[in-house]
Amino acid sequence: MSQAIDQTLSGQQVFRYQSLENRVDEAISNEGEIKPHWSYLLNSLEELGHDEFLLRQQRALRILRDDGASYNIYGDSRSGGQAQNHVWNLDLIPNVISSSEWADIEAGLLERAELFNLLLRDIYGARSLIRTGVLPPEALFGHRGFLRACHGIQLPGEHDLILHAVDMMRSSDGSMLVLGDRTQSPSGSGYALENRSVMSRVFPSLFRDSHVHRLASFYHRLRAKLTSLSPNQSQPRVAVLTPGPHNETYFEHAFLASYMGFHLVQSDDLMVRNGFVWMKSLDGLSRVDVLLRRVDDSYCDPVELRADSRLGVPGLLEVVRAGNVVVANPLGSGVLENPVLLRYLPAISKALIGHELRLPSVETYWCGDEQDLRYVLEHMTDLVIKPVFRGAEVRSIHTLGLSEAEREELRQRILAEPTQFVAQPATIAGVVPTFSNEGLVSRPSILRSFAVAGETSYALLPGGLTRVGRDLDSFIISSQAGAFSKDTWVIASEPELQLGLESLEDNATVKESDLISLPSRVVENLFWMGRYAERAEASLRVLRTTFMLYNSDELISNEIKTQLLEAVSSVLIMPKIDAEGQSPEQRLQTMVANGLVFNSISASLNAMLNCAEQTKELLSSDTYRVINDIRDALVELQSALAGSFWSAPEEALDPLVTTLMAFSGLTQESMSRGFGWRFMEMGRRLERASQIAKGVRLFLVPAFIETDQHKLSEALLLTLEALITYRRRYRAAQSVANSLDLVLLDSSNPRSLIYQIDALNEHVKALPRPNAHSNELSAEERRLVSCEAQIKLASLNSLSDAKEGKREKLDALLQKMEQNLLQISDMITDKYFDHREVSQQLVHSSWEDGE
Repeated sequence: MSQAIDQTLSGQQVFRYQSLENRVDEAISNEGEIKPHWSYLLNSLEELGHDEFLLRQQRALRILRDDGASYNIYGDSRSGGQAQNHVWNLDLIPNVISSSEWADIEAGLLERAELFNLLLRDIYGARSLIRTGVLPPEALFGHRGFLRACHGIQLPGEHDLILHAVDMMRSSDGSMLVLGDRTQSPSGSGYALENRSVMSRVFPSLFRDSHVHRLASFYHRLRAKLTSLSPNQSQPRVAVLTPGPHNETYFEHAFLASYMGFHLVQSDDLMVRNGFVWMKSLDGLSRVDVLLRRVDDSYCDPVELRADSRLGVPGLLEVVRAGNVVVANPLGSGVLENPVLLRYLPAISKALIGHELRLPSVETYWCGDEQDLRYVLEHMTDLVIKPVFRGAEVRSIHTLGLSEAEREELRQRILAEPTQFVAQPATIAGVVPTFSNEGLVSRPSILRSFAVAGETSYALLPGGLTRVGRDLDSFIISSQAGAFSKDTWVIASEPELQLGLESLEDNATVKESDLISLPSRVVENLFWMGRYAERAEASLRVLRTTFMLYNSDELISNEIKTQLLEAVSSVLIMPKIDAEGQSPEQRLQTMVANGLVFNSISASLNAMLNCAEQTKELLSSDTYRVINDIRDALVELQSALAGSFWSAPEEALDPLVTTLMAFSGLTQESMSRGFGWRFMEMGRRLERASQIAKGVRLFLVPAFIETDQHKLSEALLLTLEALITYRRRYRAAQSVANSLDLVLLDSSNPRSLIYQIDALNEHVKALPRPNAHSNELSAEERRLVSCEAQIKLASLNSLSDAKEGKREKLDALLQKMEQNLLQISDMITDKYFDHREVSQQLVHSSWEDGE
């Protein structure tokens, strides 16, 4: 056996790995020696040391967080049973596979992919396996993954099965054993790519010197294959169909769409019209030719498949049958995940390819077969019982841990529906080295690898996604059960050939971004992300100004304090709190302590973060890093509210203001000036203009004595970040007219009202027009011209003139301005976002997963 974990002279733990008795180990040979292809990695980690490895682990976690790499855990108790977003779990000890061993695995997986492609074509075509008795009819027709409506559907070319994923484990004799196949929307390839990205950044020298096979060619091949499937080869349009941000693997959907240059769409982004699938985009309807779907089969078309689905496109299946859109993997391919097929796979293989598969599958007993049923009932304590159709509420059951009563109940369920259950031996997975705080430990693992169809054959992802159990006795190794992931390193025996990308890419000469516009949903979320970010910043600024004035060494009157409280209540859109007998300070403390202020700020920020999730595929890693900083700063703010918040309340608000300004600066400097950026900017400018108008009304419309008026003017300028500019320009002289000049009319001030109007006008002019040759102004342009004219034609002296404690003309102008801004927002929404048709459910269905 290899040496156990040792101690250095300094007491620091180093990496020594110890194998386990009676457990197959990926890193240790039968003679107890470290396998040659593992030795360089383990020796390098030993030289690195425990403390340095912990630093690398923290760096990896930060990279995953900044990339937005997450996985949604369903039913998490911390989230009230709802999907809870977790940072992706990555163990930094990769799973290492030698080149010679991978060659055998690769040959077996490619053979298996070809077989399952033939099987899919037979199931929805000639059904020769049924006619010749190789496969019992009940095994096929009794599975809910078999969709009769998909009969006869065939993709262009030699392959219907575009993506094929296989779960494998190391069996007791050391060989690889197939546990199951994933065929309808295989997940994990995006996470495998993210794992590789993180590992190559955290261990650049170790990764480079290990001569690991690269992954990029697999994704280039996938992109080329998808574009080749388009009926319109001159201008192929491909999109990735996702269930949405609440799906467990949504990060992967957005990541792959961004990596391959495809649009990420949800069901509401698509519609069927005139026999084609169209995306509801900024400039109307854009045709879609190919869909890489991440939605399960039965949910894809509520008209012909599952009527209660909100994740599909009504009429999609009819367009598929007509050949006007290609869906990959094809609808109905989920039937290949039927575990009953493993029972008959040797016979199926002989019938379709003339010999048995070289890579064996786990032994499977189908309770629909009388002989198998007797065996299962006689060996209930030694088997794992699995449902034929996987569902969220139906899981595999390890019978060894059941009581006699539970085992009897399971027996009765099997006897009631024998065709719906299979049984497999309780296999013990081989172990791999995994990092824990104690050093390297053994953990059971499974490997999922992926094959993609090419022009004539399949190509394999060199490696895949390795998952390891949390403890040595982990039986269910899945991400939903909290398993960790590993990068999988296939060590090259010789320098790897660098394939030219031109040999892998499609022949399309027009860029994808020029062929298909942004989905309306994405543009709308960018628009509102800008608005919510600006709204939250305005709320924080007015609250910070209030705290700073309350805590300053200058005396301020109760009238000013009351007006500041009015501003806080109005800007944050919250009810006034007039507790009898409370001072203004006590009222402000009551407002904050009750959480009303922070609930409003939290609502704006959480809405902004939700919009960011909806547009994840368009955001750079730097932008998403700032998004995560905003999320963290919000949590810290809530903690400060619960702790010693009142020691320096304005300082507790500074981190959020700073991160919001960083987000604004990053979008200005890093986003290309496309329509997405313009709509985000329009949202920001509309909200800022509205907040400026509201702030001027709150601070300058009421007329106070000169000393108090100066204080309120100062508060307005401080909130709008213009106080230093004012003092430099006008020295110490304070006047309402000068303040209005700076915040209303100064086009060089990025926080003036006229600056927002000018910026809005520029963005609106750049938007798509129904008639590009017409010089007629649109309705929103006319409204903006009206706003500009009203501001520029106003007299500052007239606006600053007060009668009976109020500046009536200023109030009237600002009210008119706020109404115009609201109408402009409605016009943009009606014109660019609300042209979509909402699908209506015509048929009620009570079909649920458990029924």
